[in-house]
Amino acid sequence: MTPATTNVLPALAGRRSVRVVARSLFALTKPRIIELLLVTTIPTMLLAQRGLPSVRLLVVTLVGGAFAAGSANTINCYIDRDIDAKMRRTSRRPLARPTPLAVIRPAEALVFGIVLGAASTVLLGTLVNWLSAVLADAAILFYVFIYTIGLKRRTPSNIVIGGAAGCFPVLVGWSAVTGTVSLPAVVLFAVIFFWTPPHFWALAMKFKDDYAAASVPMLPVVAPPTVVARKILIYSYIMVATTLALAPYAGWLYAASAAGLGAWFLLEAHRLQLRVARLTRTGGPALAGDAALAEPPTAGEGRAVTEGACAGVVQPSANPAPMRLFHLSIAYLTLLFAVIAVTSLLPWGSW
Repeated sequence: MTPATTNVLPALAGRRSVRVVARSLFALTKPRIIELLLVTTIPTMLLAQRGLPSVRLLVVTLVGGAFAAGSANTINCYIDRDIDAKMRRTSRRPLARPTPLAVIRPAEALVFGIVLGAASTVLLGTLVNWLSAVLADAAILFYVFIYTIGLKRRTPSNIVIGGAAGCFPVLVGWSAVTGTVSLPAVVLFAVIFFWTPPHFWALAMKFKDDYAAASVPMLPVVAPPTVVARKILIYSYIMVATTLALAPYAGWLYAASAAGLGAWFLLEAHRLQLRVARLTRTGGPALAGDAALAEPPTAGEGRAVTEGACAGVVQPSANPAPMRLFHLSIAYLTLLFAVIAVTSLLPWGSW
């Protein structure tokens, strides 16, 4: 008997454990994605304040933002439950399981997602400001209707356009402090916008057979690896240039740090492109770990994915070139916003 089977025994017996139901609902919110969104919100608020905002404002904004992201992710799981069931990376999500084994019913998940969105609106609107609430609602609507319903199953540009949904937290954080959306917030929005394609395409290169099986036209499914690697590199350069556009506002210490972090990221993007080019020339794995780029995995291959993981972080982690860039992209964005937070609190570092 597997752990997954054990977890759903209460459901099969008609007596669903509160703990199991709560854990499944929590998994639907994709908590690791929420963590990354909050990592961008806090430094944005510090930058907008040029110091530390009130603890109350920080907490309410973070909780409201988490509710909004959880709402969007839960509704996404509800809509995409059919393709999640076809992909090994997502097959353990609560709604992807066969009906007899499901702990959460689709209608329950949908209601949960809507309630989270409503709670976010009320919380931000009444305790922060209504601009922040409207921006959070816009993020939910964009992710659900533009990305999930409109783009994901129709075009390889899905993540390029749809990734904008993940950029809204910086606007929410900035507006929570200032009551407006000004140029530095727009620059931060653009940083995340251009960061998203390299981040997600690297993941999709690793799991392209999953997306192909689910008929989702992610770029690595419809384009050769050389094209994907080239586009990752192009977007990486645009992203790094955009981070430097914040320098006039954030100061020289931020500028130096952003340049160093950007060089690190570009080096890894070039490394991925070189590995892919070498693989294309030789017709086989160029370096250890590149086998995932050469041939689709046979039945039974693959690694377990932790339920609720951010975009399916592999456990244990293999380290092919695409996954190396995927993990590095998370570290890069986290460090970049950590620099924003630190430089916002320091009494020096401005021009």
